Amino acid sequence: MRALTIAATGMTAQVRNIEVIANNVANINTTGFKRARAEFTDLIYQSERLMGVSSRGRDATVPEGAQVGLGVRTAAIRTVHNQGAITNTGNSFDLALNGRGWFQVTSAQGDVLHTRDGAFNTNAAGHLVTTDGNAVSPAIIVPQGASAVNVSQSGLVTAVMPGKSVPQTLGQLTIANFVNEAGLQALGSNLYQQTAASGPPVVGVPGDTAFGTIQQGYLESSNVDPVSEITNMIAAQRAYEMNSKVIQTSDQMAASLANLKG
Repeated sequence: MRALTIAATGMTAQVRNIEVIANNVANINTTGFKRARAEFTDLIYQSERLMGVSSRGRDATVPEGAQVGLGVRTAAIRTVHNQGAITNTGNSFDLALNGRGWFQVTSAQGDVLHTRDGAFNTNAAGHLVTTDGNAVSPAIIVPQGASAVNVSQSGLVTAVMPGKSVPQTLGQLTIANFVNEAGLQALGSNLYQQTAASGPPVVGVPGDTAFGTIQQGYLESSNVDPVSEITNMIAAQRAYEMNSKVIQTSDQMAASLANLKG
């Protein structure tokens, strides 16, 4: 029976759905995390009777036909880049993006990566870096003894140097946008990499048209909604159980047919 294999594809799809939901829930407190959702599409169809072909009458055509679908498959796992809540941390090196944009960081291999996690700090040389030690790009160096480090909403970084009373400029932070943010490749550690699907980054100054602003002393929380995830999990569980019931029913029907033949 085709129903057995069709229902099996439905169970496989719901397993993948639960895996995506589980990852969302696991990262409910991850800074800058963006939730994902599984998207599905139906498989090919087998035609028992084609629509539009001639019927027994000379001019009559079949109006609807009969097609049987063969199940479902995972089409994509889409990352939802909605804004997360911005929370106050009181740390002057914590930066949150309010609106569109990505911080640019340089990995140890020299690759330019992108993140919404603005939990920055300085290393031994004074470079502004991520929690994993990736340097923020453009490079910002905070000299030893500098105080009152300030980052404006437009990304201008200033600080008061020892023996000075007037703040001096340390650098200008820029952020990147993408035509298709859903096409970015997630690498883990809150890092994303551009792909052919995302397009190249469009770099600009925070606060410019289509670019968000920087909020110093804040971090962007995960955009996972616990209530929605629980609802989605229950729906996926019910769908899995329904597909398993289809398999049980098909097996019982096949057994009944075998008994008739006996």
